[in-house]
Amino acid sequence: MSAAGAPSIAHEAAQWLLRLTEDGASPAERAQLRAGFDAWKRENPQHEAAALRMESVLAQLGALRDDAQGQTLPLHAGIAAGWAAGRRRRLRRAAAALALAGVLAAPLAVFLHFYPSSYLLADMRSGAGQWQTHVLSDQSRVTLEPGTALNLHFDPQRRDVELVRGDILVEVAKDAARPFTVRTAEGTVRALGTRFVVHAEDGVTVLTMLESTVLATPRAGAAREVTAGQAVRITAQGVGEPAAVDAAAMEDAWKYRRLVVQDQPLADVLDTLARYRPGVMRIDRDALAGLKVNAVLPLGDPERALQLLASSFPIRVRTLTPWVVMIDRTQAPR
Repeated sequence: MSAAGAPSIAHEAAQWLLRLTEDGASPAERAQLRAGFDAWKRENPQHEAAALRMESVLAQLGALRDDAQGQTLPLHAGIAAGWAAGRRRRLRRAAAALALAGVLAAPLAVFLHFYPSSYLLADMRSGAGQWQTHVLSDQSRVTLEPGTALNLHFDPQRRDVELVRGDILVEVAKDAARPFTVRTAEGTVRALGTRFVVHAEDGVTVLTMLESTVLATPRAGAAREVTAGQAVRITAQGVGEPAAVDAAAMEDAWKYRRLVVQDQPLADVLDTLARYRPGVMRIDRDALAGLKVNAVLPLGDPERALQLLASSFPIRVRTLTPWVVMIDRTQAPR
């Protein structure tokens, strides 16, 4: 299709967007719309490209729908404005749509910062301040801390969990024919029946064993057995030396929603707390360098945890809006 057809494709994409986000549709109607949308995408490569852009918008609208208790009428008004009949009315409504976009831009940017598409499209995900426990089809149990996302790949031959981000506590049901594997960007953790915690962050996977033994394998490097009471850091290049941990204390931390911190950089602790509260926490890591934390913090009340840190360290906490908090170091008196 020539470039001249681009406005028509954009118009069709906008119409699909309106239909797919319409309130009040039954499950059967939504399934029919989704099937029609999929067929439309297959008609033309440019449709597929437009659909990718549109699906990003759909994910954003889903978040805004939640904030608006399911009401999408204001969003529909903004989208439809650009296609209204009559040039003057179209321009007038387009201006209103741009104004609406300006109002929504800040919360939308905040949302997408913390919840990218890999999170939004995951099989299981938990929001800020939200713990979830799921019993899987094999009777294994997985508990998600706030801000966690994972995908499931279960069939008669395998039991694979892909941890996209966050922290999970896994209690594996025994199945000698199907090892249970947790995969991250850095490697895999393989078990038959055991209990362990996996934390995924940028470039590093942290495995903490509570019971029995697993095999930790990096993407490139030698595998290592990790037993109860040990924790290791896994990178793509290898598995670090095991460090002793208090398995009972880790159990209590998950049970009572506490963060047990031992000689950790304050900035890293604040990064962890940021996952338990909505909005953006801007941390001046350079200013906080050298400050280490030994504490037990209440994850069920992240604001209280932040207050405890502020009372114990020379930091300044500025709440610009309910969604934006900035943390740096207090100025030394002259």
